[in-house]
Amino acid sequence: MKNNLFKMTTILLIGGILTKILSMIIRITLSRLLGDNIGIYMMILPTFSLLISLTSLGLPTAISKLVSEDTKNNKNLVFSIIPITLLFDILIIIIVILLSDFISLKLLHNIDYKYSIIAMSLVLPFIDISSIMRGYFFGKQKMIPHIVSNIIEDIVRFLLIIIGIPYFLNKSINITLIYIILINIVSELSSILTLLIFLPKNITLNKKDFKINYKNIYDTFKIGIPTTLSRLIGNVGYFLEPIILTNVLINNGYTNSFITHEYGIINGYVMPILLLPSFFTYAISSALLPIISKEYISGKNVYKRLNQAIFYSLVIGILFTTFIIIKPDMLLKILYNTSLGTSYIRFLSIFFLLHYIQAPLTTTLQAINLSNKAFLGTLLGTIFRIITIFILSHFKIGIYPIIIASIINILIVTIHHIVVIRKHL
Repeated sequence: MKNNLFKMTTILLIGGILTKILSMIIRITLSRLLGDNIGIYMMILPTFSLLISLTSLGLPTAISKLVSEDTKNNKNLVFSIIPITLLFDILIIIIVILLSDFISLKLLHNIDYKYSIIAMSLVLPFIDISSIMRGYFFGKQKMIPHIVSNIIEDIVRFLLIIIGIPYFLNKSINITLIYIILINIVSELSSILTLLIFLPKNITLNKKDFKINYKNIYDTFKIGIPTTLSRLIGNVGYFLEPIILTNVLINNGYTNSFITHEYGIINGYVMPILLLPSFFTYAISSALLPIISKEYISGKNVYKRLNQAIFYSLVIGILFTTFIIIKPDMLLKILYNTSLGTSYIRFLSIFFLLHYIQAPLTTTLQAINLSNKAFLGTLLGTIFRIITIFILSHFKIGIYPIIIASIINILIVTIHHIVVIRKHL
């Protein structure tokens, strides 16, 4: 199992490096093409993240865990979940269309966001089907399909960005935002087709595989719903963040342009750099889930696997943190051709060491059937984050309420997960 974890992690790291490079190129290209409009894009991005978390229902994680245990008809498991997912997506699309005026005008204070928000809902079914298929391959401990599909998806997205954004920017920023969002439909379709190619050539399907199995649905949701709630709570906080910040700061004398500009720096430049090591920790955690699930159901002690994953994550995190403390301006200049955000990066970087070990901690909780505990930790962190933003925004310290709230969130979630795992392992 130790060799298997190392092998899977290595494959995912190599693939992760490639996809991260592509993702970074996409983000840099997007930032440079949009220019000062990047702040506008960042203001609506939390809404997209919230919708994705809401409709995913934690299914990729749940399917990966159940497939890895190999106690069910895995084909039936997948075919039982897909119809439920699509029905839920249709419901969300209808709700979003009905609420698009309210969200754009009352919450985001810009009616121009309406059609961008509707466009987000149309992307959801494609993202969900792609995620379910990835979960299946992860459960089978087959990482190559995931890597190849990610690479193809990013290449398609990049080509559509460089071809379409200059054209649509000449029309309006609102049309451009809609185009950027709808690109995801084409890129996710390319990912789905790639994953289909990797299915076994000798696979056989019969009527029994397509018959909806309610026990499979129950077992999947039992794992997936707490996972979804964790992500949903985090994204609700992310969604509320610009709304609360904008309203409170405007009432305290700050201009909307200042808020949009500084918020764009944090979420467009600072956070992406601080989260660069996340593709390493994501790779480690993705490899960890099926292994710990299998060991745990066999009655083995999984503590050593967790320690191994945390060690890898910390080594990567320490090396990266040391570099960005010394040379944050270099990284900003290379990636985004700017020096904005250096003080924010230095302020946050040490605390992000704890963030880097959150992924293996959360994965372990999911693997040992404690997804509800992971949800509780996320809930506590998000509540304190929102409260901190609201309170500190009254103190006229600029955008620093978000910086401080991020630190508090990291501390609470990480400490909570460590305490729970030590109690149950």
